[in-house]
Formats: sequence, structure tokens, C-alpha cells
Amino acid sequence: MDLLAALRAHRLLAIVRGTDPVAALTTVLTLAEEGVTLVEVSLTGRDALDVIAQARAALGPDTPLGAGTVLTADDARAAHKAGAAFLVTPAVSDGIATGRELGLPVLAGVMTPTDVLQARRLGAEALKLFPAGSAGGPGYLRDLRGPFPDLPFVPVGGVDARAAADYLRAGATAVGVGSPLIGDAASGGSLTALRERAREFLDVVREEARP
Repeated sequence: MDLLAALRAHRLLAIVRGTDPVAALTTVLTLAEEGVTLVEVSLTGRDALDVIAQARAALGPDTPLGAGTVLTADDARAAHKAGAAFLVTPAVSDGIATGRELGLPVLAGVMTPTDVLQARRLGAEALKLFPAGSAGGPGYLRDLRGPFPDLPFVPVGGVDARAAADYLRAGATAVGVGSPLIGDAASGGSLTALRERAREFLDVVREEARP
């Protein structure tokens, strides 16, 4: 999978983490129906590997479905076995090198310039700026892009629809969105509300993609 191309094309990465594996799977499938097909399923969710495996079977081999919160080499191997096409880490972790060994692209969690350099040296294809809101928001992204103007950053953490637009204007390749998009759907909440939020975020992404 070409993760960088997917991030540039979709510009919205949905982060699914739930306490109900059936609801989490339904959430992934509902997002896909609405056009949000770039999705990571966090390994901290209940039975996350089973959710990934079932989503992969339902969506087919070409859907850009990944595993999130990959901390260890074992996490990376388990996610690969379940059918993840890419990995996402919250920090510079062993999951980066192992993911690359397995042939999986990695979106690696970074916060500082030192993190950025370490993640790239380990082979991360793109950089998850996390937690973006706490780090300083779009202003911090602009500052970080000063010394790293050509690197692909994906802000995650506290990204609502308004912040998503601000980050994209600040030069983010894409934005990663968890609870502001998913709400409680992955734990059994309203799918109707999920669909509405998905459309809202897609509208933002499309608006920012206009020349």
C-alpha cells in the first residue's frame, strides 16, 4: 500500500476505538459507506484484531485499513496477520522498524523535532503529530514545518471539524480524527449521528482541497 498517496488523496484518517467489537466493525463499515475509507482501528479497542480481520474480509483487499496504537514488535506482527495494510504508532516505538520489516508503511507518532528525525531514520513514511492540540495546534504545525517543509504531517488529537480545516490550511497532508468523528458509535452509539459527522468532515476536506 502507498500510504502517502492515500493520505494525500483522502486527507481524512478516521480512528476507530470502541468497547463493543460488533459496533466497532459496524462503525468501520458505515464510514466506508459514507466515503471515509482511510481508517485505523486502534489496538486499544476491545477485540481490535478481530475487528480488523472482519473489516478486511468485508471491505476487500484494496481498502486502506490500518491498525493504530502499535507500540511493540508483537503488535505490528499481530496487526499484519489480521490484515492491516498500514500501522500507526502514538510515539517512536519498536512498531516502526518491525512494520517496515513486514512491508507495512508506518504513520509514526511524533511531537518534537527530535522525534521527527528518529521516526524518519527508522523508516516512517509519514508523521503523526500527537497530541496536536496539546502541542500547540496549527501554529505548532507551522513552526514544525519550518525545518521540515517537505515532510508529511498528520495532526491527531483534539481535531474537530474547524480544527481540521485550520490544520489543512497550515500544511497538514491529512488529519487524523477520533472521537470528534466517531463519537460513541464504536461502543454502540448512533450510526445516524456518525453518518452526519462523517459528511461534515468530508465537506471540510473537500472544501480545503479546492484550488
